[in-house]
Amino acid sequence: MRLKAFAFDAYGTLFDVFSVGALCEQLFLHHGVMVAQLWRAKQLQYSLLRSLMGRHRNFWQLTEDGLVYACKSLGLELTRHRQQQLMDAYLTLDTFPDVSPGLETLKQQGLRLAILSNGEPDMLRAAAQHAGILPLLDEVISAEEVGTFKPSPRVYELASTRMSLAAEEIGFVSANSWDIAGAGSAGLTTFWVQRAGTETGEELGFPANHVVRAITDFSRWSG
Repeated sequence: MRLKAFAFDAYGTLFDVFSVGALCEQLFLHHGVMVAQLWRAKQLQYSLLRSLMGRHRNFWQLTEDGLVYACKSLGLELTRHRQQQLMDAYLTLDTFPDVSPGLETLKQQGLRLAILSNGEPDMLRAAAQHAGILPLLDEVISAEEVGTFKPSPRVYELASTRMSLAAEEIGFVSANSWDIAGAGSAGLTTFWVQRAGTETGEELGFPANHVVRAITDFSRWSG
């Protein structure tokens, strides 16, 4: 069956979460990289832990919690002003160079496009608007709709529900291998954007159906 739509992970796939590193370095001299890396790691860890605990907080709140943890762990002073600056940076993240041209090509070919992300709806829309890609998207689908996070199958099932398509008609795109495994387990056709050739796929039993280097490589599967 030919694909009729693509659903894209947001953070790490469309939006470069480490583009906050420059601001982190500006605010925490010589600690910017460590702050950015630990912040991202705790953001993901908290999404998994809260899902397992059954204690949901939305992704904006988890992002803030991860930032607070990172600064406490590194012994850095996180003033209210710094915290606001860094949280606001998540609304204006850089996109990767292949994102806009890749989405534009797919849209021109008649494909339906969506974001399918753990992100809270307002933060996703703000980032997409800032990046200039919001007009290319047919849907912005948030895990918040089901009150849990990836890799729960309930999140991936939202793609079929919201787009009124069978799972096999939707290509799911992520640069995160664990996310690919989750989507594959839920029955979606998966595309792993392996931007760095040294990345290793997760050993979870659901490898990517396709491995690509950039979002501009998808046209051969459309139609």
